[in-house]
Amino acid sequence: MQWTLVIPLKPLARAKSRLSDTAGDGVRPGLALAFAQDTVAAALTCPAVRAVAVVTDDALAGRELAALGARIVPDEPRGGLNAALRHGASAVRSARPESALAALNADLPALRPLELARVLDAAGEFPRAFLPDAAALGTTLLAAAAGEELRPAFGPDSRRRHHTSGAAELRLDDVDSVRQDVDTGEDLRAALALGVGPRTAAAAARLLIPGQ
Repeated sequence: MQWTLVIPLKPLARAKSRLSDTAGDGVRPGLALAFAQDTVAAALTCPAVRAVAVVTDDALAGRELAALGARIVPDEPRGGLNAALRHGASAVRSARPESALAALNADLPALRPLELARVLDAAGEFPRAFLPDAAALGTTLLAAAAGEELRPAFGPDSRRRHHTSGAAELRLDDVDSVRQDVDTGEDLRAALALGVGPRTAAAAARLLIPGQ
């Protein structure tokens, strides 16, 4: 099964506010862009991925991610994360009605293509499925097979909400890179320990994070 990923990305100036303990206002936009670039670059080399669509209104992010090979879908609803995902899914399905879809976070800088392939292969066994984040409270990936609506419920406690919506929870070992999103300085250090992509590594080095 070949998947199209839908990745939402808010305007960089408003991204990653919870990283304020680690990165200042002038640094966070570049760090958020680096996360997204490394996420998209890894996703596009995953053998289970046909295409990546990024939903964003940020002009810089749009240019940089399009240069990597992503399709850019303007965030026309401007109604938050779940509205952006529904819009992106609709845009993908309007061109490829048969496409299997997966929503993926934009802040997975340690993403490994083969680990992502394992998650998508497991998701293909269900109409809808999701992968919890490293904290076991949120969600980093939500998948919908061909003919199924995505029905995203991201946000606080999304693991519980996706489970309640009927999506199957994927219980996989050794896919830490797909689960490790980055919202806090502690998350960033955990991602760095896994091994991040080159753009995040360069941005993190400028922050002089201890031990890196």
